[in-house]
Amino acid sequence: MKTVIIGAGPAGLTAAYELSRRNLSVTVLEKEDDVGGIAKTIDYKGYKFDLGGHRFFTKISPVMELWLKIMGDKFLIRQRLSRIYYKGKFFSYPLKLANVIMNLGVIESFLIFISYVHAKISPYPREDSFEEYIVNRFGSRLYRMFFKSYTEKVWGIPCTEIKSEWAAQRITGMSLTSVLKTTFLGNRNNKIKSLIEQFHYPREGPGQLWNIMKNEVKKNGGDVLLKQRVTSIKIDGNMVTSLRTDEGSVYAADQFINTMPLRDLIESMTPTPPNEVIAAAKKLKYRDFITVALITEKESIWPDNWLYIHDRKYRVGRIQNYKNWSPYMVPDEKKSCIGMEYFAFEGDDLWTMKDERLIDLATEELLGLSLISDKSLVTDGKVVRVEKTYPVYDLLYLENLKTVKDYLGGISNLSTIGRNGMHRYNNMDHSMLTAILDVDNLMGAHHDLWQVNAEQEYLETEKNQG
Repeated sequence: MKTVIIGAGPAGLTAAYELSRRNLSVTVLEKEDDVGGIAKTIDYKGYKFDLGGHRFFTKISPVMELWLKIMGDKFLIRQRLSRIYYKGKFFSYPLKLANVIMNLGVIESFLIFISYVHAKISPYPREDSFEEYIVNRFGSRLYRMFFKSYTEKVWGIPCTEIKSEWAAQRITGMSLTSVLKTTFLGNRNNKIKSLIEQFHYPREGPGQLWNIMKNEVKKNGGDVLLKQRVTSIKIDGNMVTSLRTDEGSVYAADQFINTMPLRDLIESMTPTPPNEVIAAAKKLKYRDFITVALITEKESIWPDNWLYIHDRKYRVGRIQNYKNWSPYMVPDEKKSCIGMEYFAFEGDDLWTMKDERLIDLATEELLGLSLISDKSLVTDGKVVRVEKTYPVYDLLYLENLKTVKDYLGGISNLSTIGRNGMHRYNNMDHSMLTAILDVDNLMGAHHDLWQVNAEQEYLETEKNQG
């Protein structure tokens, strides 16, 4: 059996690794010049930075075992420290009662509690939107303070237009009650994944793992080909027969595994799928992502791994301090590398802004947040744009996704996995799990890949452990 995989991100490389270790023929086609997808590590003049921070924590045993096998002693154990910036003050996250009361005052804290009690007495009867989901668990006052502004900054649409499934997947198990319990009793057995205080991290960033995995695939006889953008997928009857890349190379195989965005997958198919499938695929939306990495002439700026910026005054959504993820990410111990993360739509003003202006904007915002004392401390910068980073959970996405899924289900030798391949906001571990289960299916198993990270309590709590 010969398999061709589109994309060398976490899902694609994991599938390739699982196939190659079984001595099966596999070829991976990656459009970029490096592996890892949105979990890669960028190296700029020796300064390494993530495209977003990637914590390595999972309750899925096969994934944890694979991480440890691949990384060995290159895996660090890191303490998590993160805070929320709101109205000029920093709040500990996970929230700590004393810190909240000190920053907000006793009266505001009491009003938050009253708002929460009201939500419990008179909750929304349906939880269709993100807003309804959060208000039912935290109250409207805390929702407006700590959820609404940041979430709308990330997604670019009102919280009333975001499906509740996103909240159910990302913050399941969290409510004001659970946060208070964690404050007093701790996050016992890491029950709530969002609140874990310790995680693994590769010495030189997550890209280190994917490069080692790429080399393992090659060692096992597989191919990982870079700068190979798939532009055409030939369908004959109910089967894929071959793929064509932008440089004209053609790849035939028995099985095909996709990790590219579903919209791009459908639009690449020939003959063209039915009109309703094309229309549904075009309605699947994505949020794009910009990282502005700033090199600063300062040994230590703040102790956090990352900060959430909830203040609408600033366009930056999240700030990473890569040195605090791993000291090996920065070549000069007297300097720091800071990642200013912006969420955009391809073609908007942020996305089209020139790199020099983005670096200036990021520097100005870092100064405005009082995280540096002088703009002259920023001596260099690098901008990286990533298309289709986040599948958008708008109110119609499930209907459109079903149309696409039903069509793809009729193609017998094509499976689609990973975050963009399933239009699902998976973490790395769940993307990797879809790959592991998909390879099992090729060996004769019958896993339903769409159930991974579909149940509300699958992602964040200990109920399901893979």
